[in-house]
Amino acid sequence: MKRSTKIFFSSITSILILVVMSGIAFAQGEAEAVKTQGLASNYGLIALAAGLGIGIAALGGGIGQGRAAAAALDGIARNPGAAGQIRGPMILGLALIESLVIYALIISLLLVLKVGA
Repeated sequence: MKRSTKIFFSSITSILILVVMSGIAFAQGEAEAVKTQGLASNYGLIALAAGLGIGIAALGGGIGQGRAAAAALDGIARNPGAAGQIRGPMILGLALIESLVIYALIISLLLVLKVGA
């Protein structure tokens, strides 16, 4: 069997397992009481939004940091004498990108904790 065929079948198997197990993960017992006031009536959607929000923020932050570091290294490779002038602004930019991801984490935690209250 070719390597690409093995990868294809393992990917399909993984997706099928994920789809089948998601029904079990989201199953709810009949005896559980569901909150019906305020934000808690949509607790599943809020938790989903918080998870997607932090995931997208982490993805965007990772891509941004990668591109910033690549551009800085490209600039240093073209002009090694400017390494000192490039390093400072690059670190500042990376810190600002990371702060945006931390803000998304805080917002997601606030949403999840608001639902749990």
